[in-house]
Amino acid sequence: MKYMINWNERPQGSAIEYENVQKRILEIFQHWEIPSEAKVHAFVVRVGEWGGSLLLEADDPLVVHKACSTFPAFQFDVRQVVDIQDAVRVEMEAIKWRDELPS
Repeated sequence: MKYMINWNERPQGSAIEYENVQKRILEIFQHWEIPSEAKVHAFVVRVGEWGGSLLLEADDPLVVHKACSTFPAFQFDVRQVVDIQDAVRVEMEAIKWRDELPS
């Protein structure tokens, strides 16, 4: 299964609290490794923002849950996704089946 994981930093308190959270996030990230049971297709940060996107493939949804749980300073939006060619194929099958129904 493929997952599109988007994240933004949670709103913080004062400017100094925000700076401290930034340091902690980077400290944790320096030690974090992509899970061995996952394949990363894209891992990007949005320019000028404190957020990004990760396209990750994993058979076990708990791999995704654990990755998100590692960074509590972020708000995550996780969506299961499929490749466009697969989506179009099954959509065409559904349309064909629907068109064959008696009126």
